[in-house]
Amino acid sequence: MNIINIDEFNKENVFGKGIENTGYSEYFTGDSFLNLLTEPGEDPMLIMNVTFEPGCRNNWHIHHAKKDGGQILLCTAGSGWYQEEGKAAVSLNPGDVIKIPAGVKHWHGAKADSWFSHIAVEVPGEDCSNEWGEPAIDEDYRKLK
Repeated sequence: MNIINIDEFNKENVFGKGIENTGYSEYFTGDSFLNLLTEPGEDPMLIMNVTFEPGCRNNWHIHHAKKDGGQILLCTAGSGWYQEEGKAAVSLNPGDVIKIPAGVKHWHGAKADSWFSHIAVEVPGEDCSNEWGEPAIDEDYRKLK
């Protein structure tokens, strides 16, 4: 469901928008927000609500791990996109679940005409790390329908 009005979106975004994601802003086109649902280093899994303003998306990136690892996205509010390298983009709506194995290059974010939130679950693994790449190309993004 596309939601452009921020007040309407905030009513749907049950886990809350959180704070501006300034620590990772260099890896995003547009503004994103983080609401940590677990504490890094204290809990065995990192779980956070990530909110994207309309048109915001993260750069291409890969979650690396020697064993297990990866990421799971649980879509909760608004409407967004997910794309793996070499595949067509997938439309995301509340209730959708995306399982991203370690080693898969991908990006995700909001549609141009909607706020979007998902719960990001960092899957525990051995020697996990993230590799950030180039932004998703604006021209390709604008063609998504």
